[in-house]
This record gives sequence, structure tokens and C-alpha cells, in this order.
Amino acid sequence: MERRRETPYGRGGDGGPGEDDPRETALYALVAERLRVAHARVRALNVSDETRVVLVRRLLAVTESAKRDLPAAARRLGRIVADLEAGRTPPPPGG
Repeated sequence: MERRRETPYGRGGDGGPGEDDPRETALYALVAERLRVAHARVRALNVSDETRVVLVRRLLAVTESAKRDLPAAARRLGRIVADLEAGRTPPPPGG
């Protein structure tokens, strides 16, 4: 029985994301790096804990959606990063 290696997005060798397409693999790497930077940026923001939680949840949603639709996740992340760069942060829940 052949043993397949585990990857962050499923089992290797089963035709999973990026396995045969170097462009998709590169996009995964780019999104992962941009997510890492975005998380660091959110940690450094001078905002309320509630606002920080909203932003982190948005980033986690991007991480989850990247498993199903990588291009859409990349676009969503781009909008979040653009908002952060413009100084736009969401209001805290209930506010």
C-alpha cells in the first residue's frame, strides 16, 4: 500500500491543490506570506481588542476559504490589506 504525505491542504499525491500546477503552488505561497504579514500588521494595530478580534476572524476566514477557492481568497485578502493600508478598520461588534 502506497503511503502519501500529509500537506496543509490535504494528502499529497491525490491531485490536491497546487500539486501539478506551479502557478497555483506559487499563489498558495504568496497568499500564505501575505496572510502572515497581515496577521503581524493586525497584532501591531492600536485598536480595541474587539476590533482586533474582528480582523483576525476575517483573516482566518480567508485562510479557510483558500482551501476551496484560492483565487477568491487572494482577492478577499487583497481587499482586507487595502483597508488596513488606508487606515480603515471595522467597528467593534455592536458598535
